[in-house]
Amino acid sequence: QVQLVESGGGSVQAGGSLRLSCAASGYAGCSYDMSWYRQAPGKEREFVSSSTRYADSVKGRFTFSQDEGKKTVYLQMNSLKPEDTAMYYCQLYRRWCGDIPSYMDNWGQGTQVTVSS
Repeated sequence: QVQLVESGGGSVQAGGSLRLSCAASGYAGCSYDMSWYRQAPGKEREFVSSSTRYADSVKGRFTFSQDEGKKTVYLQMNSLKPEDTAMYYCQLYRRWCGDIPSYMDNWGQGTQVTVSS
């Protein structure tokens, strides 16, 4: 199983910014497709962003990016709101080895984001 390590979380005031990172390791010579989810206490885990789309709640404020080798993804979070407070998780859902895709469902341990008003 590919190991995922998230980092970059912390506590900020409303209007502030954070940049989250998720690094994947394993399967030398392969690349990975990853996405971001978040979960607030007492709520269901929800989709935040992938390379192709964003949740409506974060459009215009969050930006997804990845390195050229597709082993690390980032989430630039600007204009943060208290409603963004949650544990943020990286999900690896597809591995590419050459032209061969492999689908999976690997999760990191999460990084906490807390936004105060």
